[in-house]
Amino acid sequence: MSDRESGDELQASQARGGDHHDGDDDRQYDSGSGERELGTKMLQIQSKRFYLDVKQNQRGRFIKIAEVGAGGKKSRLLLAMSTAAEFRDRLTEFSDFYSNLAPQTSETENDGKLKSSTIKKDNRVYFLDLKENQRGRFLKVSQTNPRNKTRIQIAIPAQGLIEFRNGLTDLLHDFGTDDHEGIPDLPSSRSMRVENKIFYFDVGKNSRGVYMRVSEVRANFRTAITIPERSWGKFRDIMTDFVEAKQNPESGDISN
Repeated sequence: MSDRESGDELQASQARGGDHHDGDDDRQYDSGSGERELGTKMLQIQSKRFYLDVKQNQRGRFIKIAEVGAGGKKSRLLLAMSTAAEFRDRLTEFSDFYSNLAPQTSETENDGKLKSSTIKKDNRVYFLDLKENQRGRFLKVSQTNPRNKTRIQIAIPAQGLIEFRNGLTDLLHDFGTDDHEGIPDLPSSRSMRVENKIFYFDVGKNSRGVYMRVSEVRANFRTAITIPERSWGKFRDIMTDFVEAKQNPESGDISN
């Protein structure tokens, strides 16, 4: 039996403003909000995609978790970096618990709830519930909206808990667990459109230094490369060589 969430776990009760994964046409820099995307991971777990985005604004760094279901419905959670680190640790606990469970039967008790936990951060509360139903076992993660007290939630198939934890661990390793590190003095993001593609050029900084991420985005497709700052000059020189060779075919071989 596959560990898939129930249909009622996919309610669109989330706040969707600023969700940059609509149609995968992903802008990595929102000049209106002063928000910069520093890094991202995409996880395909059964029929769902999860985007883990490290973002930064004037108040510091945070992680946005966006869930995209098979029907295109979206849900998202926001976690401060320190909260994301605690969430990562809880995922390990839930995964260990799940791996020791007996095979699922057709009977469910206690509303299908197997294990629960909470995380409190400032005025936000996150509820973690490992549940089961006829479709399988899954971790429901709910966030209380402090303004209207509604809950925003995602559901992670239990079989993907380790993969989800590992993806989160990679981002925390690269960008740390400091909530309040301000935006460094870096060049503004740029973009260009070429036919049906958009290229985004974003400069960021992590524990290994300054880098540039060049992202190619088109319908239902996205790829990116990351260039360390120390290689920018060489990258520029190679591109210049290709441009000049195209403009002056007689100039000869450009290989080094």
